[in-house]
Amino acid sequence: MANTFRSIAGRDVYPIGLGCMNLSHAYGHPPPHEQGVAILNRALELGITHFDSATLYGFGRNESLVGPVLRPIRDEIFLTSKCGIQGVDGKRVIDGRPETIRATLEDSLRRLDTEVIDLYYLHRWDKSVPIEDSIGEMSRMVESGKVLAIGLSEVSAQTLRKAHAVHPIAAVQSEYSLWSRNAELGVLGACAELGAAFVAFSPLARGFLTDIDIEPDRFVDKDIRRAMPRFQPPNFAANTALLPKYRALAVAAGCTSAQLALAWLLNQGEHVHPIPGTTSLAHLEENVAAATLAPNLPILEQAAELINEGTVTGPRYAAATLTEIDTEVFA
Repeated sequence: MANTFRSIAGRDVYPIGLGCMNLSHAYGHPPPHEQGVAILNRALELGITHFDSATLYGFGRNESLVGPVLRPIRDEIFLTSKCGIQGVDGKRVIDGRPETIRATLEDSLRRLDTEVIDLYYLHRWDKSVPIEDSIGEMSRMVESGKVLAIGLSEVSAQTLRKAHAVHPIAAVQSEYSLWSRNAELGVLGACAELGAAFVAFSPLARGFLTDIDIEPDRFVDKDIRRAMPRFQPPNFAANTALLPKYRALAVAAGCTSAQLALAWLLNQGEHVHPIPGTTSLAHLEENVAAATLAPNLPILEQAAELINEGTVTGPRYAAATLTEIDTEVFA
């Protein structure tokens, strides 16, 4: 591992990227603007080159935060964003129609203060629109020079192959961690076969695989974990029972719990790119340092045996959200 760069869409990037969602979206009240700027600047100082945003995050506010900070060194970093989910009248809407994603791109370019996006994802497959139609429109974005590469998020291997037949897919982004292994059912292998990167969001299990003692009853309003079954009773109590042994493994490996989770992911393939998000400078530094660890294979194997789909209780999303995504699911 030892801090070697990894390839995505033909670019070499630091093995661990920065998921920027936390700075504007999803976990309750976002941090003040200046705190978000400080996180982004510190990420640059630490050597992170892969920054992940989306139109959805803060309904555009995240792109408006990220773009101006990264603009002075735009050519030195790998910038991604996403279309296909957006805010409409204050509500989250999945819309993969060509005319919608075409308009979304123009808004993203403006907010990101850039002429081109290195990797542009279809954030969700709008199942009312053939994937070929959405990807066909995105291929024209590449032809126009406004997008350099196309990605997909939360799709199955079957959908990936359909999209790839229309235009090469450079990356698939989906949840992947010790406690969410759906990617192993097909799309992780399909990415390796097709030469696509696999970008792992929520690699720390939304804070669960860290040394922080999470208290779901203290989640603030609009924290998306409030609706996630794994953080609800009785599932959460069963899941937290796994943590003492997991944290002991991290101690034995000479690292933190978060670093152990990231080291395990990096060991799943050279095409795997974790993008943890954080609002804490200390946690950012902790996460980045995980890429410099030498993997302790026996401990990584023990961690995988301890925390996996068979030992974790509860689905990763509520039933309504599961109908929106296309990832493979465990029986």
